[in-house]
Amino acid sequence: MNTPSLRLIVMGVAGCGKTTLAQALAERVGLEMVDGDDLHLPQSVEKMRAGIPLQDSDRWPWLDRIGAHLAQAHPRGRVVACSALKRVYRDRIRAQAGEVFFIFLNGDFELITQRMRQREGHYMPLDLLESQFRTLERPQADECDVIELPITETIDDLVRWAWTAAQSHHQQPTPSTPQTEP
Repeated sequence: MNTPSLRLIVMGVAGCGKTTLAQALAERVGLEMVDGDDLHLPQSVEKMRAGIPLQDSDRWPWLDRIGAHLAQAHPRGRVVACSALKRVYRDRIRAQAGEVFFIFLNGDFELITQRMRQREGHYMPLDLLESQFRTLERPQADECDVIELPITETIDDLVRWAWTAAQSHHQQPTPSTPQTEP
């Protein structure tokens, strides 16, 4: 049976470690990695740099580009770092990309604020973190393609847990996959 390659999204608010985990997964298991920030339109980046939160109308084309990127064939799979803060955003990516597995990096406001103060060279100002937390819709139990991981753990542990969960999810038969009796 020919199984499709993995399509992973590392998600969460700004400063939670999405890019770090996505890069580590890509390096350790041979996935192609793209930072969703690189798929924003220049005008969206300028808005964020100016401290203006994006509106859904800014996000739809971006989410479509992420979904289209994930939908492209790749021998091993792809991982994208993308906030995917609302359920409707995740659903939009699912509609474009097909089977996707989300890794939700969860952390509290104070810790992420501390991390954002320490990072350099990123266009996302600390001022927008509150709007990210307000926008965040935590994945619910019926989103069976999501694992939640705490940002307080080591990157090695996060990679191991994320990869194990993604492989387990990827190997489960979907309703469209024929099942055979043992």
